[in-house]
Amino acid sequence: MNIKPLADRVLIKPAAAEEKTACGIIIPDSAKEKPLKGEVLAVGKGTKDEEMVVKKGDVVLYGKYAGTELELDGEKYLIMRQSDLLAII
Repeated sequence: MNIKPLADRVLIKPAAAEEKTACGIIIPDSAKEKPLKGEVLAVGKGTKDEEMVVKKGDVVLYGKYAGTELELDGEKYLIMRQSDLLAII
């Protein structure tokens, strides 16, 4: 991976969307919700005002509309500020 986030930004690989419900019903693509958790792949160095709390490998929760989507080599990623993260799981 050649993406290195700057300042207080974090690169996230979103978790896969649920394919089935608990009772076995298959969810069509049009009804799948965007996942709200993912794995941190890279972090920036932080800023003088904000130290980086998350690290590579952390699984995090983020807001529904947080971050900017990008696609590299057919894979989808999100890049967002650390302040857009809600929690570390």
